[in-house]
Amino acid sequence: MAGIVIVAHTPVANAMLSFAEHTFGVVPERVRAVDIPPHEDTKVSFDRVLKAAYGVNTGNGVLILTDVMGATPANVASKLESLGPLSGLNAPVIVLAGLNLPMLMRCISHRGEGLEELAKKALAGGQHGILRLGAKVDQEQ
Repeated sequence: MAGIVIVAHTPVANAMLSFAEHTFGVVPERVRAVDIPPHEDTKVSFDRVLKAAYGVNTGNGVLILTDVMGATPANVASKLESLGPLSGLNAPVIVLAGLNLPMLMRCISHRGEGLEELAKKALAGGQHGILRLGAKVDQEQ
């Protein structure tokens, strides 16, 4: 089972984890949240994300979900991914930006899949969870 780490601007990561707890009745196993407060040193942020990744890692990989591409949470997570074996995790890391609740739900529901498949399902869940309500939408765009 892949581990999942939610890394986002304060208080988004813990709010997402609270939503998962509300939905599933418990905090899902091997899922952690790391909120990144404003003005925190990026080394401190990185160390906290690394610790969370170690905490969820079973050797099957770690999927990191971040809120906004190019912002500190995504940059810190990308640094961990780019380290590869130097991170000491001995497992692959995939980072996805653009976190939304449907993406998180899909991740938790499909955690038995391999890491690459889980990442694909997460992306699909996030994209398919964005809908315009109250109007017919052309699905081909």
